[in-house]
Amino acid sequence: MPVDTKAATDRLMRFLSVEGVTGQEAAIGRELTAALKESGVPAKAIRLDDANTRIPVPTETGNLIVDLPGRGALHNQPRIMFMTHMDTVPLCAGAKPKKSGRKIVNEARTALGGDNRCGCGVLVTLAAELEKQKLDHPPITLLFCVREESGLYGARHVKLDELGSPVMAFNYDGGSASNVVIGAVGADRWTVEIFGRASHAGVAPERGISATMIMALALAEVKAGGWFGKVVKGKGASARMGTSNVGPVTGGEGRPAGDATNVVTDYVHVRGECRSHDGKFFKEITKAYKAAFEKAAKKVTNAQGKSGKVKFKAETDYYPFRMKENLPVVKRAIEAVSAVGGTPNVRAANGGLDANWMVRHGIPTVTFGAGQNEAHTIDEWINLDEYDRACALAVQLATMR
Repeated sequence: MPVDTKAATDRLMRFLSVEGVTGQEAAIGRELTAALKESGVPAKAIRLDDANTRIPVPTETGNLIVDLPGRGALHNQPRIMFMTHMDTVPLCAGAKPKKSGRKIVNEARTALGGDNRCGCGVLVTLAAELEKQKLDHPPITLLFCVREESGLYGARHVKLDELGSPVMAFNYDGGSASNVVIGAVGADRWTVEIFGRASHAGVAPERGISATMIMALALAEVKAGGWFGKVVKGKGASARMGTSNVGPVTGGEGRPAGDATNVVTDYVHVRGECRSHDGKFFKEITKAYKAAFEKAAKKVTNAQGKSGKVKFKAETDYYPFRMKENLPVVKRAIEAVSAVGGTPNVRAANGGLDANWMVRHGIPTVTFGAGQNEAHTIDEWINLDEYDRACALAVQLATMR
């Protein structure tokens, strides 16, 4: 089904030029609303929800939701949903998109923002083509989520009754439009506060309790136990696999850990994550970190026999899922990819997706790419051939009988 690829690319360039890092999506929300209206979507069909009032970190605006009534022979078919996220990682601030042949590249030393301005371009192009070509389609919900990059918060906190009860959903977030992503990992994010005791490191180091040393011993224990990085426990078909990482190490709220080299560090704050496709195994990895920090705290004592303490907190960011390939949403996805000239690549993702929460909410969701490459790096670029295919795929998915 033909799509106006020039108009689609122009929209993408337009959206890439609007800054909207995670938690600060108000400006891109306004731009998307304007573009939707220009495409023929009535203002009354476009609204912002109040998810930002329930998100536990500062968020400028809610999710953008669009209701498209069904048309023609398919007007009374079950509702379907198309979704993406409208935030970018902070590294995208200051991006300067430039078209270069069949690519969009970046003139600035930042990430480009194709993740996920590409998805935004696909959804607006879908609305524009349905209206322009007067195509038959079932009722459709378009959902543009906030704060995907910082914890999938928009998808997590959306109210289901705002979505019109779609029977299936298609999410745009990734590289190739031929990727049919039907599963993804789950993840814990954890923090640990390590409490030591300050003392003059040159005059009376024996009176201090080093929070830094507690951290070092704990991480050494985790590494020795095989719980850091790529984690594999067991062999063969019964092996359990996952990943973990230790992120920022600070004194809390961005402060340095420790005040000076001549003071025994009395407080360290550490953040990390654990992931796995196995819903129980990423919890086991987290448990290993907790045990290591608690063990290390008891080991580090001062001359008076007092030891350090730790406060370990973990929260599940999102749950893993794997849909069966015989589900209607997966069958529709595979058929549509083939119809637009692609070779379906059914796979699972090792990163979290808004689809994790949609599936958790009871809406089976397949994720496709839209031409993004080298996301979250200063080498990011967009493949316009894949982007065009993603736009055509959305129209195909929306109009299939």
